Amino acid sequence: MNYDLTNPYEIAKYIKDAKKATPLKVYVNGDLSNVTLNDVDCFGSNDFYVIFGESDKISNFLEGNKDKIKKFKIEQDRRNSAIPLIDLTKINARIEPGAIIRDKVLIGENAVVMMGAVINIGAEIGEGAMIDMNAVVGARGKVGKRSHVGAGAVIAGVLEPPSKSPCEIGDDVLIGANSVILEGVKIGDKSVIAAGSVVVDDVPSGVVVAGTPAKIIKVVDDQTKDKTKIMDDLRK
Repeated sequence: MNYDLTNPYEIAKYIKDAKKATPLKVYVNGDLSNVTLNDVDCFGSNDFYVIFGESDKISNFLEGNKDKIKKFKIEQDRRNSAIPLIDLTKINARIEPGAIIRDKVLIGENAVVMMGAVINIGAEIGEGAMIDMNAVVGARGKVGKRSHVGAGAVIAGVLEPPSKSPCEIGDDVLIGANSVILEGVKIGDKSVIAAGSVVVDDVPSGVVVAGTPAKIIKVVDDQTKDKTKIMDDLRK
């Protein structure tokens, strides 16, 4: 079924309809060489195995084979999760370890997503954009081409209330570290958001804003451009 992920009601329907998952990874010490594997995936030999499967299937497997198992250790990282992580093999971008990117996200060519960044469902990351360490792009958030979302910055997501429009960051925008862009705010092309700012109103193109709440402090000039220019080599 196709969903319009620009629409908060459609995203909510997608989450409601999704099969909720509690995947487990289990390390087993025991003899599973002759065990029937119907609902789990098992890898190993010589009394050491790693088993993958849904929580209920794993529980049934462990209980049904407890006489063959000496001990086991379970790892899990989610419970009744509705949205899987994106398939990174399909993305022509640089994704560093520890980034969390949900399914139904669009990531443009040569974008960069750094360690600890979080990108939620329905978000769109433009070509050559960089989402820096521990930054958050919330549901339906849009980041334009070659824009840089600084470390720890937050672009607020919009699912609830559904009447809010998503945040939209234009092209060639620099969002400084630890800034917050509140729900529905639009940032114009080539603007600069100073570090630590809280942006509550739309920002026009080509200006620098700073403060809490953020206010325009000047027009982007040559000095600002020099301080905020991006490096193409980081996107190769």
